[in-house]
Amino acid sequence: MERTKSFFKWLTQTKLGFFTIVLVLFWLKTYFIYLTKFNLGAVGPMQQFLLLINPIPSGMLLLGIGLFKGRKSYWIILAIDFLLTLWLFANILYYREFSNFLSFSIIKTSGSTSDNLGKSIAGITLASDFLVFIDIAAIIVLLITKVIKIDVRPLKLKVNLLVELLALSLMGLNLLMAQKDRSGLLTRTFDNNYIVKYLGINEYAIYDGYKTAQTNVQMAKANVSDLRSVREYLKSNYVKPNPAYNGVAKGKNVLVIHLESFQQFLIGYKWKGKEVTPNLNKIYHQKDTISFDNFFNQVGQGKTSDAEMMLENSLFGLQSGSAMSTYGTSNTFESAPAILHQQAGYTTAVMHGGAGSFWNRDNAYKSFGYQYFMPLSFYKNKPGYYIGYGLKDKIFFDQSIKYIERLPQPFYLKMITVTNHYPYNLDKKNQSIDKTNTGDETVDGYVQTAHYLDQAIGELMRWMKKTGLDKKTLLVFYGDHYGISGNHRKASAELLKKDSFSDLDNLQFQRVPLMFHMKGLKGGINHTYGSEIDVLQTLLNLLGIKDKDTIQFGYDLLSKDAPQIVAQRNGDFITPEYSKVGSDYYYTKTGERIKPDKKLKAKLTAISNEVTTQLSLSDRVIDGNLLRFYRPKWFTKVKPKDYDYNKAASLKKLFDDPSKTSLWYQNHKKSTQKDFKTDAPELKK
Repeated sequence: MERTKSFFKWLTQTKLGFFTIVLVLFWLKTYFIYLTKFNLGAVGPMQQFLLLINPIPSGMLLLGIGLFKGRKSYWIILAIDFLLTLWLFANILYYREFSNFLSFSIIKTSGSTSDNLGKSIAGITLASDFLVFIDIAAIIVLLITKVIKIDVRPLKLKVNLLVELLALSLMGLNLLMAQKDRSGLLTRTFDNNYIVKYLGINEYAIYDGYKTAQTNVQMAKANVSDLRSVREYLKSNYVKPNPAYNGVAKGKNVLVIHLESFQQFLIGYKWKGKEVTPNLNKIYHQKDTISFDNFFNQVGQGKTSDAEMMLENSLFGLQSGSAMSTYGTSNTFESAPAILHQQAGYTTAVMHGGAGSFWNRDNAYKSFGYQYFMPLSFYKNKPGYYIGYGLKDKIFFDQSIKYIERLPQPFYLKMITVTNHYPYNLDKKNQSIDKTNTGDETVDGYVQTAHYLDQAIGELMRWMKKTGLDKKTLLVFYGDHYGISGNHRKASAELLKKDSFSDLDNLQFQRVPLMFHMKGLKGGINHTYGSEIDVLQTLLNLLGIKDKDTIQFGYDLLSKDAPQIVAQRNGDFITPEYSKVGSDYYYTKTGERIKPDKKLKAKLTAISNEVTTQLSLSDRVIDGNLLRFYRPKWFTKVKPKDYDYNKAASLKKLFDDPSKTSLWYQNHKKSTQKDFKTDAPELKK
């Protein structure tokens, strides 16, 4: 009893005791958050043990800073505890939506992605999230009520240093144990979940900060010799495009429809007997559509911007942050719009009913070589027109007609839809299908916004047919990334009518649509395994444009020699035979976990190394801005200063264009606006 009283007195009346209380509470709550708010997938005794102890070393190191002060120590320790908790809280919210942790790159570029984030954060915040602050509140109450008494005596310097030395020793021991369980943790891991699982969320922040600084140094030090290994790899892994499809769309317009957050399972999906996407279903199955049913998104933290980076450049997004946001202003690119304009005289444009600064588009598109960019400032935005991240899709398409019809043909146009964006809210007058009933608010509105997007696509397609533009255009439909993240497994299982939803199911769930649709195109459903990195090569072959000496990491999906290895940004992969999730391998078709013999293990390791090589070399190109050193004879380096997205200047240039190839000119200088019919209730007179 006396020992208990003595220990309680030490805890409540000494500086080291107070430090111990704060540290233990921080440790326990962090571990609790690991288990309840994140999906870290700790398997086996070692991983479970490391997950349990990893909050201690960094907590001890950082909170120990406060011990170097006298009377102020208590408040400095609490302030540090609050900042660490705030970091934990921010990651809870970010992880819930993106299944990843905050990075310095994301924080640095938050200004370019802030549009409507307030509503999104409000939509994903749970009351239980605020419990992370309860220990701090309790300690403050105990201090105010003097249950905890402030010890004004300064600690000896050697005691302070001993605490910090012990913290660093524990951190080193933690790292050694982690490296033993997963070799190459800090050198070969592309998944931030692993860093947090093995080392801790604060160590992840240190690691990410180091990687960010390292990236800045890499760009400063990069030189032309760094490009050699990239070119050698691409040359040795070159896959010849399918000659049967070479140039079948030569000279055609290209209209890329960006299907926001649209997953493959929606194609053919019915809810209460009603097709969710009848228009896209029809296009998907038409004889003049090449449809891919094993096409995967590969995005990382950059989400939509990663998809655009791959689609336009055949370069992967970054391990951390958004390449478009971080490097879109400064880097040199060999992008689709620049290639098509220089090689085939295409007019290039992007239309988007959202803010131009989102994902740094207003700068990155200049580096890509887009001649025109029409963001929200080019559109009328009345009350009820805007939802989530931009204009509602029907309104966006309706207002885009006056710009599309003025583009000199052939044009390369990308249209970015946004209504099917998280949090999948749609006002009642636009709802024409019931919500699903999984009980997950994030998931249940998904079919409503997807159905609305599909209706908008139907209206655009009818306009194209009526104006004859459909006969002159190759349409490319693609889904940019998942709509339902791996954090909604129970609801996902219900939607798919499955009993459970495993890690492999989640990898399979990363399928998104890819369709090439054109009158007279020899179509069909193609089962090749491919991904967003492969779209540019496939498109260029259809247009008859050579790309053999470009720095691009994809392959023509129609080639019989396509390798069919789909790399995920975190290092996982999927092929027709095998899949890798974390450290586990599976047979793709059966879902059976593989216990490989020596021969199969070597094969799986070789595939995994191929994925790592692709990701690493692509990162090297972007991080080092290596394309500034690459000057193929056929390509002229893009100069961003040559492009002006000012509304007045852009529209004057577009409407005064002297060429006679636009749809408007071919329609006897009359608008085709009346041919676009929409049932958008906001536009009814």
